[in-house]
Amino acid sequence: MTEVNVWPTELRLTKDRRTLVVTFETGERLELPAEYLRVRSPSAEVQGHAPDQRKTVAGKRNVEILSIEEVGNYAVKLSFDDLHSTGIYTWDHLAELGRDYDRSWAAYLDELAAKGLSRDR
Repeated sequence: MTEVNVWPTELRLTKDRRTLVVTFETGERLELPAEYLRVRSPSAEVQGHAPDQRKTVAGKRNVEILSIEEVGNYAVKLSFDDLHSTGIYTWDHLAELGRDYDRSWAAYLDELAAKGLSRDR
């Protein structure tokens, strides 16, 4: 069983399907853009099976979240309109993504630039 350190009290998708809003029992509220969730997916397809296998995912500026499916009582599976749906986002992982957004997003943009990739293609 996965140890959970944070518990959500609300999970809401905005009307444009481009932001997942997560509120935790501590009152902490995180707004996670769909593009960010997609490019930082915890799936093996993105993360690989070792750190050197992690992929830089480009061209997801306009990606939308199609559905949110609960996985036990510890996570959700997000399905995106580009048909990616293999990432299991634990509550702890969502909290970490939100708390580390500024650094992680800047690192992603640097990766794109270094590889000659774009958020649009």
